[in-house]
Amino acid sequence: MAEVDVAAPSVVEWSLKPGDEIERKQLHAMYGGRTQGGIGPSAKTPNVMIFTDPIAGEKHGYYDGWMPDGFFHYSGEGQYGDQRMLSGNASILNHKAEGRALRLFQGARGTVTYLGEFTAEGWYEADAPETGDGPLRKVIVFRLRPLDAPVQEPRTKLGRLLRGQRETVTQIDIERQETEKSFVEPNREPYEAERREAKLLRQFSDYLRSKGHEVTRHQILPPGETRPLLTDLYVADLHLLVEAKGSVTRENMRMAIGQLADYNRFVAAERLAILLPSEPRKDLLALAQTQQCAVIWPRRKGYACSESELVL
Repeated sequence: MAEVDVAAPSVVEWSLKPGDEIERKQLHAMYGGRTQGGIGPSAKTPNVMIFTDPIAGEKHGYYDGWMPDGFFHYSGEGQYGDQRMLSGNASILNHKAEGRALRLFQGARGTVTYLGEFTAEGWYEADAPETGDGPLRKVIVFRLRPLDAPVQEPRTKLGRLLRGQRETVTQIDIERQETEKSFVEPNREPYEAERREAKLLRQFSDYLRSKGHEVTRHQILPPGETRPLLTDLYVADLHLLVEAKGSVTRENMRMAIGQLADYNRFVAAERLAILLPSEPRKDLLALAQTQQCAVIWPRRKGYACSESELVL
């Protein structure tokens, strides 16, 4: 009996050009691959087809699209827990080694638009919520280089922000309402504590300016990161970096200390302070003191501070 070779992917000539539209069902009938989901490696032809919906994705912290580096950034698959380099994600990473072309489409259902052939030139990790606005987890983001499509200007909120970020640290206006969560969890409504925090910051900023102090904020983009860090408030003439919390709890105090330590790696402020809505209990004051952080809270028509030498 003659030996039977294992079937290899068919040599089916690719006929689509960038900008062409096609029904997804028809696409898979021609070239194989999964009919659902974002990543469709084909066993029928030497192609990996990937699908992106930037408008829907951006609401959930997925910023698929062109970035200032000239690459198309594409989020991996996996709805729950940290994403891993398995299955569809591995098919993108290994497409060149496996002799597969990487084909990018805009849209996920019905009629999709072919954006062109790309090649994966590395990947990085970012934070995004689980499906259904669940807890934050690690997601994989691929950098895709276009082979037959023109590089385009960034259109996502994050892409436009990164395009304007020339330095690691940039001063921004205190009136900008963006927070770190607005880039990582853009679909989530602010919690009540966050609303109180924003109000506390506005009142403290107004008070400082009425006393002649210069207030601003910082936007920080650490090397290798693509989600910005945003400080709450910086008092330039006092060299004071302030992190606000909307309630006086140990968890919030710990979080504020960690955030100030993270931000100050780049800002290098001479003084650090935590702004709270009321005076914390003694042990929390002691905790802040061990970390060289002053604590500030409203008192009568002004503000009290745990450090007497800091005059507001």
